[in-house]
Amino acid sequence: MRKITGSLLLALSSVFALSACSSTGDRSGYVVEDRTPEALYADARQAMELGNFTKASQVLEALDSRYPFGPHKTQVQLDLIYAYYKLDDSASALANVDRFIRLNPTHPDIDYVYYMRGLVNMQADSYLFHDMLGIDRTDRDPSNAIAAFRDFETLVKSYPNSRYAPDAQRRMIMLKNRLAEFSLKVAEYYVTMEAWVGAANRAQQVLETYPGTPATERALEIMITSYDELGQEAMRDHSVSVLKATFPDNRVASRY
Repeated sequence: MRKITGSLLLALSSVFALSACSSTGDRSGYVVEDRTPEALYADARQAMELGNFTKASQVLEALDSRYPFGPHKTQVQLDLIYAYYKLDDSASALANVDRFIRLNPTHPDIDYVYYMRGLVNMQADSYLFHDMLGIDRTDRDPSNAIAAFRDFETLVKSYPNSRYAPDAQRRMIMLKNRLAEFSLKVAEYYVTMEAWVGAANRAQQVLETYPGTPATERALEIMITSYDELGQEAMRDHSVSVLKATFPDNRVASRY
């Protein structure tokens, strides 16, 4: 395991401390004054512009509960989704996204809401400190990545002219690669266990579900090895021919 230096440990401690402050301390200590909805919304917007999403979320929560039919009711809900996203509060963000879609299915900004749900699920799938330390965790539970992919897919298919569609498509490629790597890790595990049927099937899934991803080459190698071990010469030879055609410089393919 990679050693953590003193300076890196100090930096991590600082990040953890900041994270704790943004998600707990300030949110419990701020008292929202009893003011008009217009004044409260102005406060919330100012807090968001200053990057104080903890204060913004509390003011918006107060607005949402005190003035559910106020002049800014839908914008308050949209701002709350974004504030929770910035606070890395996935549960609250997703709850508000689902509520907004349920109550406002034809709202002009519904494409933005689907986009935000994709971002929130993508954020929930990532882990900051693994990225900082360079730890490969593509084997982690992919449920949030799958949900994010579906959210972006809904946006792209249902609202192809949305201003958010191009970025959603780029993120779908990233998520597709991540999900392919997860399936590949499962196939690799089956190889270590010498469970050749499971390895071949999972590698085949990579080719069928995530074609064109970087994981394809290794998936084909696993299929060749697995079919070889199972004595399935015809299926092995077919996999070899696909590997040679797709990756002509591959070392495994050159052995056959």
